[in-house]
Amino acid sequence: MHDETRNSQQTASTNAALLNRHCYCITLDQDALNSNLRDQFSNAGIDFPATAIPELDHFFSDTAVFVPERDILTMEGVVQAIEKASKLPSYLTQVLSWAPDIAQFDPGPVGAFMGYDFHLGPEGPQLIEVNTNAGGAFLNAVLARAQSRCCQPPQHAPAISPALDRFDDAAFQMFKLEWQRQRGESMPQRLAIVDDAPESQFLFPEFQLAQRLLMARGIETLVLDPAEFEYANGELTDGGKRIDMVYNRLVDFALEAPNHATLRRAYLEGAVVVTPNPRTHAVLADKRNLTLLSDSQTLREWGLDTKDVELLGRAVPKTRLVSRDDATELWRDRRRLFFKPFSGHGSKGVYRGEKLTRRVFENILEGDYIAQDLVPPGERGLKIDDTVTTGKVDIRLYTYDGTTLLTAARIYKGQTTNFRTPGGGFAPIFQV
Repeated sequence: MHDETRNSQQTASTNAALLNRHCYCITLDQDALNSNLRDQFSNAGIDFPATAIPELDHFFSDTAVFVPERDILTMEGVVQAIEKASKLPSYLTQVLSWAPDIAQFDPGPVGAFMGYDFHLGPEGPQLIEVNTNAGGAFLNAVLARAQSRCCQPPQHAPAISPALDRFDDAAFQMFKLEWQRQRGESMPQRLAIVDDAPESQFLFPEFQLAQRLLMARGIETLVLDPAEFEYANGELTDGGKRIDMVYNRLVDFALEAPNHATLRRAYLEGAVVVTPNPRTHAVLADKRNLTLLSDSQTLREWGLDTKDVELLGRAVPKTRLVSRDDATELWRDRRRLFFKPFSGHGSKGVYRGEKLTRRVFENILEGDYIAQDLVPPGERGLKIDDTVTTGKVDIRLYTYDGTTLLTAARIYKGQTTNFRTPGGGFAPIFQV
């Protein structure tokens, strides 16, 4: 039986590789996508004009990515192992020792829409990073519902993540649980989706989709810039109306910017439930934490189960803190390293070692960086205007409290993930 299982897994991996290399099917049903959007906005109970429904074409690839079901299960196992590690007393002591002071405050919520990003290769899934304000979940749910089958006989595994059918309910339940982790009962009456100048943000249409879902289920939902908040008498307000809860999409993870001071004070005084919050980012998404999650001996000494230690040992690329003391070794090994700033986001300030100049390397030594063993992304064949080309692929698991809400891919070209690649963008995952 063991040999049969292994042969089946190898066959799935081979099939996925062949499909990703040679299948150029267009799986996106544009009519279904438009219909889904109309339904989401009308179901909010408000009559929106057609012009209020966002245009989303630039977010999406027409092409799906094929992933073996075994790899999905492995990635889910990695997520659960990391969540277990994050609760170990010694782990918490270490990560909080380098976190900002605000992270010492633990109001209870564990973080809405965690994002775990992976590259897939011959050695199986490799964790690239963890994100607390992972964007794209609502957009990917819309995309996944607008797919047709391609290159798969009916007897194969379901094309789209089984979690898709439960996504709306799971997303709403997530916000409810985050509220109850801090408040213990009832429901928020008014929620704000918060980012700097939100209407100018690339992912603003996703804020609208989240707003419609929450409003359709009875929570008044606003999309706000944190500079609009006022705080007095223990209440965070906007236009005189109390804000009970904040869905935080800011990349100022410690709420340190001057225009976030009002939200920071309300959060620290327990006047508003914020998710994801600074504590969650410090415990799970600070890039320095990867130095611990890739250190099997330390995790074992801290009490993580052997099975989880071994899984993380295979799936988390070795990561180290950059120090000038190691400059000679880092420069020598740079071609197999990827450099990332501690507090970076959205691929800003990251460098592939083989492209480094001495000047940039000097800046890295002066900054706060990690060096991660380089793991090449997967590849996906694309046909653009009858021209065959190849895109790179990242896989993201959107999770809550260790449970998968949705899986999705991103197709791109260049050094880091982006939405500028013709034929690229968010892509659904077909499990094989």
